[in-house]
Amino acid sequence: MPLLKVVDRDGKEHDVEAKAGLKVMETLRELDYGIAAICGGMCSCATCHIYVDPAWVPKLPPAMSDERELLAELSYHNGETSRLSCQVEMTNDLAGMRVTIAPDE
Repeated sequence: MPLLKVVDRDGKEHDVEAKAGLKVMETLRELDYGIAAICGGMCSCATCHIYVDPAWVPKLPPAMSDERELLAELSYHNGETSRLSCQVEMTNDLAGMRVTIAPDE
């Protein structure tokens, strides 16, 4: 299983095993310090907002327009490396990727 480096809202970094082929959201919502993911991955709530470490951004497919619009409309903490974790599929090529859970809205 690929390793995901997760920085929680308190700034503590955790090494988490993620399953390739699943969305990053599916791993994060199972953690006590993870995300809410209220919509269950339907790209309609932004409660799975993360920041991807800048070094990893070029390795991800670009955000689709609905993801970009949702982040712009629903997140006060939207930044250059913001993504919805429900839209990022974990792959073996992303082993070691570092993400930070965005502040609660």
